[in-house]
Amino acid sequence: MASKFQNRLVGTIILVSIGVIVLPDVLDGQKTHYKEETASIPIKPELDSDVETFEVLAPEDDSASLPPTPVEVVIEQSQPEEVATVKVVEKEVPERNQYQESAWIIQLMALKNADNAANVVKDLQKRGYQAHTKLDNGFTRVIIGPDVSKNKLERQIAELEKITGSKGRLLKFKPLNP
Repeated sequence: MASKFQNRLVGTIILVSIGVIVLPDVLDGQKTHYKEETASIPIKPELDSDVETFEVLAPEDDSASLPPTPVEVVIEQSQPEEVATVKVVEKEVPERNQYQESAWIIQLMALKNADNAANVVKDLQKRGYQAHTKLDNGFTRVIIGPDVSKNKLERQIAELEKITGSKGRLLKFKPLNP
């Protein structure tokens, strides 16, 4: 016959298994399900009417009515009761920009590694300098400027030498070939 210990062990196992299987269903009650409410958007809306069409007109050519050179109008009034006379004076427009070579730049350094040049430019921009990079013959040049004040850039050369350790060169800025 089985010993008292074995009977108690079997009874305990049966009670525990009934508790594990049956009690959760009895004590759980009615389950609540959460469902998100979504609305579907139609892929293509149905149109009841035809699509509107517009006619595109060609632009009118007004170049025939304009004079070939700039015109300056001067109105002269000598007396209040007289009718004002209009005098047309043609003004010549200079072909060449008179300020073409008045700006200056500092070429600070030329580096092979473009990442190092970009880091130098970021550091200089944080310090308030107008720094840029320019790719030239496999080198990345670090440039400060352009600025119209040559004296200001000459003072900045000494400051930049303290910051970067390299002495820059002052060059004329050519906007068509920077």
